[in-house]
Amino acid sequence: MELSKVYAEQKEHMEKCISALKRDFMTIRSGKVAISILDNIHVDYYGTPTALNQVATVLASDATTISITPWEKKMLREIEKAIMQANIGVNPNNDGESVKLFFPPMTSEQRKESAKQAKIMGDKAKVAARNVRKDANDQVKKLEKDKLITEDQSKKAQDEVQKITDATVAKIDDLVKDKEAELLKI
Repeated sequence: MELSKVYAEQKEHMEKCISALKRDFMTIRSGKVAISILDNIHVDYYGTPTALNQVATVLASDATTISITPWEKKMLREIEKAIMQANIGVNPNNDGESVKLFFPPMTSEQRKESAKQAKIMGDKAKVAARNVRKDANDQVKKLEKDKLITEDQSKKAQDEVQKITDATVAKIDDLVKDKEAELLKI
């Protein structure tokens, strides 16, 4: 394995850290309700835990309402139960045809709490990025130990690994800052 492969692998893993953070951000409620808040909810579909969007049409009808229309009417109860268990901060309203979720406008307390969540998610992403850095540095040290690169090349490689990590951490900081601004904006 050569150094360019180490860098390429590290960059690929760093991109995955960023992608995971963006996915996590989608589960945070902001001022406008997003259907992604339901992404982690699974319903019991004939004994199999199934993603909500696999058994129903999920739409955000306006800034504070989500409408869930199951493809099979008998799924209404299961959907209602799954939403109650998920504890997303609203109670489902079943009108016999669909389940509606009415989200009250966010209070400034909720906005601050969501911003805190975003910061925690950013910190987790930074930890993941540092773990990727550690793996890359371990690979570089192994190359040096196996006499495939010199000590100088090893030092330069570790500097390059650090630069890639710094760029990723800066990107994570920017994403967190943007998300916090979006959450705190009224």
